[in-house]
This record gives sequence, C-alpha cells and structure tokens, in this order.
Amino acid sequence: MSTFAELLLNGVSLGSVYALIALGFVVIFRATEVVNFAHASLLLAGGYLTAVLHDDIGFWPALVAGIAGAALVGAAVEFLVMRRYRGRDHSVLAIVTIGVDILLLTDLTRRIGTDVLTVGDPWGDAVVTVGSVTIAETRIAALIAAGLLITAFLLAFRHTSWGVAMRAAAESAETAALMGVRLTRVSLGAWAVAGGLAAVAALFLTVFPTPGLDRSTSLAALKAFPAAILGGLDSTTGALVGGVIVGVTESLATGYQSDLTFMGRGLGDLAPYLVMVAILLVRPSGLFGTKELARV
Repeated sequence: MSTFAELLLNGVSLGSVYALIALGFVVIFRATEVVNFAHASLLLAGGYLTAVLHDDIGFWPALVAGIAGAALVGAAVEFLVMRRYRGRDHSVLAIVTIGVDILLLTDLTRRIGTDVLTVGDPWGDAVVTVGSVTIAETRIAALIAAGLLITAFLLAFRHTSWGVAMRAAAESAETAALMGVRLTRVSLGAWAVAGGLAAVAALFLTVFPTPGLDRSTSLAALKAFPAAILGGLDSTTGALVGGVIVGVTESLATGYQSDLTFMGRGLGDLAPYLVMVAILLVRPSGLFGTKELARV
C-alpha cells in the first residue's frame, strides 16, 4: 500500500507539472485557435537559461531570467513569425509552429550537446518521509508551485482585462475585434504566458530524481500534449484534469512495470497516449472540450 501511495503522490506532482505545459497549449489555442507544436522548444529554452545562469547569478535570479527568457522567446515567435501568417488556415499555422520548433530545438540541442546541465535548485536530493511513504522535496515543491501558478492564472483569466479579452476572442474573434479587443495583443500575451509556464515546468522536470537538463528534456512537452487533448484543447479546467490523469497514469504504469511485462517495456511512456485514445473514443472533444454542433 505504501508503494501505491508513493506512486500516486508522485503521479499527482508530476501531473501538476504536465498541467502547466498543457495550460500553455490551451492558452495559445484559445487565443489563436492554433495548436502550438513549438511548445517543446519554449520549455527547453527556459530550462537552458536557468541552467547556464544559476552559477553566475544564483538559482532564484536565474529562474526568473529563465521564465522571462522563455516568455520573450514565445512573444518573439508570435510577433516575428505567427503574425506574418495571420488569416491563413489554422492547419497551415500549426505546420509553421513545427518548423519553428525544429529551428529552435536544433540551436538549443547544439548548445547543450551531450552535457547534462543542473539548475542549481535548493532542494537537492532531500526527501520527506511520512510513515512508510517517502517523497522527494522537489515533488512537493512542484505541486505547491504548480498549484499557486495555476490559481493565479485562473484568477487572472477570470478577473483581468486580458483574461476577459482572451475569453471574448475565444468565443468569437470577429465580434471581439469589433468590440475593441486587440487580438494581436491577446495573441502576444498568450504566447508569452505559455513560454513562462513552460519554463517553470522545465525546472521541475530536471530536478531530483532526474539527473538534470539534457537535449531530450523537450520530449516532456510531448507527454503533456495528451493531457491537453484528453482534457479538451479549449478548456483550462481540462488541462488541469488532463495533466493529473497523465501524471498518475505514467507514474503507476512505470511503478508497476515489473507486473505488466506481458505488455512490453516502456509502458509508462505509452500509457498516457493509450488513455488519451480511450477517452477520445468516448468523448471526441475531450473531457471538458466544447462540442461542435452542426445544423444538417
């Protein structure tokens, strides 16, 4: 039972980090109706900046710089690339984000090379033991940080002018524009917010018990993608629920891998996608996604 409790707690913590990444997918989709496949490069950019700066300026200033840097990269992608294709078909824009992702990841992986970079976090390999359950301090910090950031985002989404503008743009971009909403500013803000959230997620994906940041860290964004899809790509609530589902599924599948050898190795990496497919077979729009209605 203690093993299950540990796996469950680790899964919820990991899921909260995936929720931050999934929230970035949702924010951009709601603002622009574009699926952002460049999210992996935003995550790696934020983590890389934190890792290379922490020795010189300390961990917390480096983390702030990493978050700001990833936000600026996201805003630059929107301003320099996506805005030039405004008005094109959304599938074309999604393909453009793939090209942007390839360019950014190529440069970042060239800089990282074969190194494994540490981010200099203050938690180290410390663990907390309650009864027979042991969990790393980094997992607790991830859960608290993700909870605070998600709460702050939801409050801003509900009660600030930017949040109201984004909700209006998501309902009807043309109507929002006619009512004075500056869609370019909403889109720019969405990309910046998504980049900042990805940088925080990169931190908790590269601390103990993982060895650090390397060129494969960006693949975590691919694990968060099922969270956004199964929760509903236009639902902030869906991103949170989807992240927890993916995190718990991955943790349990990995933890009980030895009992599931008949399903092959690497089940933990595959399980989130299996859950996503199973949910989409029942609810094609996701758990909380908006159903599209068509008059026939």
